[in-house]
Amino acid sequence: MRYKMIDSHCHMENPKYQGNVDDLIRDCVDEGIIAMVNTGYDIPSSKQSILLSEKYEQVYATVGIHPHDAKESQQGYLNQLGDLSKNSKVVAIGEIGLDYYYDLSPRETQKMVFAQQLSLSFDLKKPFVIHQRDAMGDMLSIIDDFPNPINGGVFHCYSGSLETAKELVKKGYMLSIGGPITFKNAKKTVEVVKNIPLEYLLVETDCPYLTPEPYRGKLNYPYYVKYVIEKIAQIKGVEPEEVAAKTTTNANKFFRLGLK
Repeated sequence: MRYKMIDSHCHMENPKYQGNVDDLIRDCVDEGIIAMVNTGYDIPSSKQSILLSEKYEQVYATVGIHPHDAKESQQGYLNQLGDLSKNSKVVAIGEIGLDYYYDLSPRETQKMVFAQQLSLSFDLKKPFVIHQRDAMGDMLSIIDDFPNPINGGVFHCYSGSLETAKELVKKGYMLSIGGPITFKNAKKTVEVVKNIPLEYLLVETDCPYLTPEPYRGKLNYPYYVKYVIEKIAQIKGVEPEEVAAKTTTNANKFFRLGLK
């Protein structure tokens, strides 16, 4: 079955796709993908995302510093991100946030860089894409220092509890669901999907990572987002067409893509 779909979070600048991006984009369009949001995680990848978005009509870009790379952020990085954001294909600041699982940057540095980029997103009136892993307490503390996200905030590849999910959507955040929803151990995320209305959900691949079943362990592609859509439909007891249509509308609105 072919649906109209938007992959709200991917990394097609990854070297694993080198030399094959033209074919990949063509395959995505053939499979029903109408937009892909290529997500930056440092200055070089943010620039690469913009280059991809300028070359391919269906690709949009985000720019930001991932918590893993927070320790590498140089003086003036906010000005760089601000300048990059002037490109019309840049639709959000991200991915930004906290990651205490790997702790690749000192936690205080992560928190500082995250808060600075949140502030930038509000200054620029752009939505923001959040990465969070094992840091929800500090995450909630920081985002509560900012007003309700009228500009839009999404927790990418959400893997937290249902209780936290309810709190986040009450605050006005979106939750993005990725390939792990198809894994056998995805009990927490299944509960989230079952109980959070579709109006608060986006779908993503995070490719080349987190490949969904039945291709887990192999290279991921944006059009594999259909397996996420079909799993959500199964959990909610609705048709996949409904999930595809609603999540596409949500992403179009959230990133202000203006697609018809």
